[in-house]
Amino acid sequence: MTSLAVANPGSLIQSVDWAAIAPPLIAAVAALAVLVTDLFLSERHRKWLGRLTAAGLALALVALLPLTGGSPRATFCVRNVAGATDSAGCSYVADHFALVFQLLALGGALIAALLSMHTVDRAASTGGSAAGLPGGEYWFLLLSSATGAALLPASRDLATMVIALEVASLPAFALVALRRDGRGAEAALKFFVSSVTATAVMLLGIGFVYAAGGSLHLGAVAQGLEHAPGRLKPLAETGAVLTLVGFAFKVAAVPFHFWVPDTYTGAPLPVAGYLSVVGKAAGLSGLALATTIAFRPYAHTWGLVLAVLAAATMTVGNVGALRQRFDTRYSAVRLLAWSSVGQAGYLLVPLAAAGYAPTGADPLGATAAYALIYGVVNLGAFGVVAAVGRRAGTSVDDFRGLFARNRWTALALAFFLLCLAGLPPGVIGLFGKVVVFRAAVDAGLGWLAVVMAVNVVVALYYYLMWTARLFAPADPAADPAAVADGAEPRLPVSLTATLGLTASAAVVLSVAPQLVLQVAGGSLF
Repeated sequence: MTSLAVANPGSLIQSVDWAAIAPPLIAAVAALAVLVTDLFLSERHRKWLGRLTAAGLALALVALLPLTGGSPRATFCVRNVAGATDSAGCSYVADHFALVFQLLALGGALIAALLSMHTVDRAASTGGSAAGLPGGEYWFLLLSSATGAALLPASRDLATMVIALEVASLPAFALVALRRDGRGAEAALKFFVSSVTATAVMLLGIGFVYAAGGSLHLGAVAQGLEHAPGRLKPLAETGAVLTLVGFAFKVAAVPFHFWVPDTYTGAPLPVAGYLSVVGKAAGLSGLALATTIAFRPYAHTWGLVLAVLAAATMTVGNVGALRQRFDTRYSAVRLLAWSSVGQAGYLLVPLAAAGYAPTGADPLGATAAYALIYGVVNLGAFGVVAAVGRRAGTSVDDFRGLFARNRWTALALAFFLLCLAGLPPGVIGLFGKVVVFRAAVDAGLGWLAVVMAVNVVVALYYYLMWTARLFAPADPAADPAAVADGAEPRLPVSLTATLGLTASAAVVLSVAPQLVLQVAGGSLF
């Protein structure tokens, strides 16, 4: 009989670096805590679930602090031939890249939670009416999705990346469907069908990559693809292309962008803001990891593909925004949706540049810096839309004369729009575009820099047209109640906190853009 005993059984047990995995773990524990607590709370006390959610996300953000300033920390590692472990064989690595995108994912989820509190609390006060959102389910789904979004940047094997992507995506489908006015179900169905199709294609690609490379760890995949037999080259290249489809869908890159306007319009406003920032950050981090590590042997190929996708995405997004009528219902949300598609094109530019750079540090730093800037100002813009939508509507024309009714809200939205456009006093938006533009030029992608410059000029039209409406005289025929009252009702504390937090962050970064420069100049791997 063959003995299955080993000389040292303890060597088979790995130690887990709990501090490294703390940020997504705290978000997951908070999700379970909210789910269980919801069972024992009455309708009157369920508003505390939102506070528990915000506290859990804030604690997850605090857990990032011990991981900064030192060497990368890795866990869930396999042993190499020599019997030791190294980060190349680890499934979870908390390096600078992971920390930056975890900050964006968890911070964006926290702002989305603050933005959601008024809507969810209103549902609780009315007994869960169809007009509101079910509190327990909403907060659990938001925390679950944030857990996946925080896990993805630290994932270093394709299996963990797929799991993290689906953990971020599946709750998002349900969040979109929670709007009970008939539009939510349609938006969620479009989102679900297109996302599942992209995931199926990505899984097929991962199967091809595993067959050609012989491993799922990103570093080992790169080595396997580089030394793959000639007869497996077509399989490996096909697998690489198909794998990138799922991440391109989450980023909303053309031609995988068609779900964005309808989904954002049908979803609750806080969920639309969450998808525009946190969902995009998750897809962007996965796309960056897959290209710059796993598919590095094909750098010039995917670099050109991403450059073309970036040019097409920013152009289609800006053209879609230009075609948007300002007097139609939900036009403000649709305009932000098309704007997010155009911004996704800018985010792809540094990734394309990484395919031509000798190392991926500087281009990826530009992507991280621009993603942080975009996340702050875009969530702020969604916050103002949610605030105005409480009384008026969500068409752009409903914002006419907002300065006369609520000057601070109007000034905040004007500042956010100028940041998105890249115009002073939104210095941080201009700074972000300069960083991205420089990444393209340094990589020798002059034609892409020209396309970006043209699109930035084109986007000025709809950003400035919206800004001008904030300071125009109100139209009595369009909004007689607003003209008669002369002022907006007082904002709830949660909405005030959202606008104050995002506006303060944007102002601070505009005054001290070197804070973002430190992110752009740091080595992300």
